[in-house]
Amino acid sequence: MPQMANITVKKFDNVTDIVFTQQQPSAGDNQPAVWKCETVGTVLAGRPTLTLVARNNGSAGARRLTSSFLYPKVRTDVNNNTVVKGGASGDATFLIPQDMTMTEIQEFCHQYTNLLASALIKACLVTGYSAT
Repeated sequence: MPQMANITVKKFDNVTDIVFTQQQPSAGDNQPAVWKCETVGTVLAGRPTLTLVARNNGSAGARRLTSSFLYPKVRTDVNNNTVVKGGASGDATFLIPQDMTMTEIQEFCHQYTNLLASALIKACLVTGYSAT
């Protein structure tokens, strides 16, 4: 199993790094690993958060991993209090059959995550529209 660690990614400018700091390692199946970006937001609820949960599927013939990402929308109210008012979220579920070869699993994982990181998919997410 991979060991819990901080995750560093590039911000929108493709130059600046942003770190998601490990908050909680998974304690086993159905228990989330949690990362938060501690350099964004002035209140804990205003920090972007990534979770990842893993478990067997019903027949135990595959592993299902579910990730969730929340980028909160933080505002200041009339009393100058910081208030979280929802935000952007993304969820992804991955089903990895346990009878696939390691090469097949590696190709799936790398191709899918690289597709999600492609300029076209990013543009679709930013505009809120699929490619036409």
